[in-house]
Amino acid sequence: MSDLFQFPFMQRAFIGGIIIGILCGYYGSFIVQRKMSFLGSGLAHAAFGGVALGLLLNTEPLYTAVPFTVLIAAGIVFVRQRTTLSPDTSIGIFFSLAVALGIVFLSLKENYTVDAFTYLFGSILTVTTEDIIISSVILLISLLTTFKLWGRWAYAGFDREIAKTDKLKVDRDDYILNILVAITIVVSVKIVGIILVAAFLVIPSASSRLISKTFFAMSLLAVLFGVFSAFTGLIVSYQADLPSGASIILIQAAIFIFSLIISGKSQRNFIN
Repeated sequence: MSDLFQFPFMQRAFIGGIIIGILCGYYGSFIVQRKMSFLGSGLAHAAFGGVALGLLLNTEPLYTAVPFTVLIAAGIVFVRQRTTLSPDTSIGIFFSLAVALGIVFLSLKENYTVDAFTYLFGSILTVTTEDIIISSVILLISLLTTFKLWGRWAYAGFDREIAKTDKLKVDRDDYILNILVAITIVVSVKIVGIILVAAFLVIPSASSRLISKTFFAMSLLAVLFGVFSAFTGLIVSYQADLPSGASIILIQAAIFIFSLIISGKSQRNFIN
């Protein structure tokens, strides 16, 4: 086991996995509490469009995926706030648009298969120092916004109308939250892949929701579950020679099953 940590690529993988575990656990709590789990999948596939654009332009996909996904996230909030459509409907519209654009971009690009495969399924073992730096910057931004926005996001997640009555800037806060979630997803895509990043956002938070009595406890446990699953999943993937991203998600699924069992059928009085 000790030999595992002697390889630089494994060290970077563990650091990157832990950072993504913290970020996805943190933002996933808001997504699950607001019953918007489809947002994770929608923005992950929106990132596919941005990645495809980067491949078409022969540039670093991260540089095109971030603004592309942020634009999609802002569009989802705009349509949700300006119409009577449900959040899932808004997400579904932009989800379809982004995927369609991604397919068009890839159709215009020759020999894209290997690069596209990497972003679809992730490659945590190829995480670079630059990836870690970018992830760390996003984590720092998230920590800085926590002191001012966490309480407001949590309040609006429980009762949006009352939050508006209390003169909180709920609509503006929605834009900020969705944009930060979008950036987190793009950063996570290279590590766990487009297909698995939605699970990374939802499963740890859903597990913590089952066994928590307060939103603070739920958020804290979601972060711990995210970090634990990333760390343990990498060890399992190394020992069993399995895909790292899939191993992490399977560990998260096991945590969810365990949480489901110990939560039983009792109804918890969940409070902020």
